[in-house]
Amino acid sequence: MNNAVKLDQPIRNNWTDWRMMKDNRRRKLLVQHAPERLCMKALKKNDVLPAEITEIGCKMLAELPRDSNITRVRNRCAITSRPRGVVTRWRLSRIVWRSLADYNKLSGVQRAIW
Repeated sequence: MNNAVKLDQPIRNNWTDWRMMKDNRRRKLLVQHAPERLCMKALKKNDVLPAEITEIGCKMLAELPRDSNITRVRNRCAITSRPRGVVTRWRLSRIVWRSLADYNKLSGVQRAIW
């Protein structure tokens, strides 16, 4: 009983909003199904193989979850979950990045001097 942890307060998740959680779920599916999807796409696009095999590859590709496709993943700001204007290296939107850079909160960033 001494090792049991009593949780008096609710645990908040790491997501700013539901869109961020959805994008994370898509990223996990992408990693999980990427090798299968790559093989099925190769079968589908191959011109040398018989048509039956390419059709099988096409059907198997259609059976994979839609969210496992890389085009469904969207880069979002880690703080605000804003989908546009994301600075990829820091995973922050341009607005948040600018406000943090102005107060010297980002390492390796300094004002342009010329």
